[in-house]
Amino acid sequence: MTLPPLDLDSLPGHDIRRLHQIAVALFMQETESFGITPVQFAALQAVHNVPGTDQRTLARTIGFDTSTIAGVIDRLEARGLTLRSASAQDRRVRLLTLTEAGQQLLADVTPSMLRAQERILAPLPEQERGEFMRMLGILIASRNESDRDTAT
Repeated sequence: MTLPPLDLDSLPGHDIRRLHQIAVALFMQETESFGITPVQFAALQAVHNVPGTDQRTLARTIGFDTSTIAGVIDRLEARGLTLRSASAQDRRVRLLTLTEAGQQLLADVTPSMLRAQERILAPLPEQERGEFMRMLGILIASRNESDRDTAT
């Protein structure tokens, strides 16, 4: 069986994967002195936004699988950036808060993270950036609930 050539650049999944690689590389370039990954940043920001959130909710909030988020939190906790405490209602549930060091790192890294975001969108004309973000939001929201448990 002979398959015809397939133009990878015509495949949205391929281009989205490439854009993800580019976005991570730009994030890492801008934030390298802070030693933080995009997922760690998202976790810190989400916990800052909702102090006392539990790990399961955090995983859903940042679109990460629940089995892997514990490792992310382990690394943040080992660096003294987050604290886990048992819920008064359910001792099995771990509630997350940022430490003072976590708050400070988040404040320090945010300008660099924002530069990375600007660099990601820089090739687009300013008047098209909002539309691009709107369309990304539609794609993500349309799959968010059905795919959330398989996110990586």
